[in-house]
Amino acid sequence: MPKLPGIQVVRSSIHGYGVVATRDFAELEEIAEVDGVAWREDEPVDDRYSLWIVDGIYMDMVDQTRWINHSCAPNCEIEADIDENGNAWARIVALRPIQRGEELTYDYAFPLELAEPCHCGTPNCRTMIIDPDELPRYQKLMARRRSAAARRQQRGTGTRG
Repeated sequence: MPKLPGIQVVRSSIHGYGVVATRDFAELEEIAEVDGVAWREDEPVDDRYSLWIVDGIYMDMVDQTRWINHSCAPNCEIEADIDENGNAWARIVALRPIQRGEELTYDYAFPLELAEPCHCGTPNCRTMIIDPDELPRYQKLMARRRSAAARRQQRGTGTRG
């Protein structure tokens, strides 16, 4: 995999590996074009960290951008679409000025059914990697589960493992 200029994969304090800027980036500056393999929802591909491009089409990232971590307060965003020839494309763009050495992050915004615990550590962390629009649904679901567990506890039936 050819190295992308301006970024480097490193160990991350957020999760596993991450990507840092090796130079400063201005707000709205393109950081990298994503190299990847497009696939359709109905294909037998098992890659939960693929980018959503448009409904039913995803991109398995095959370059250093694959290791950009999630944050609830990201400094980057993904721009992605299908071009006039039907090819998927994606790029990483700075949401604000980014300094050399800063870890790059974007909001994965997983749907509720794919949500998982968040470790970004930002002051407004949602505690789950989830689309902000799905957060009220998630909170209702968790409240129902806590209520059901409390009722079981009161009846002396314990909790489910």
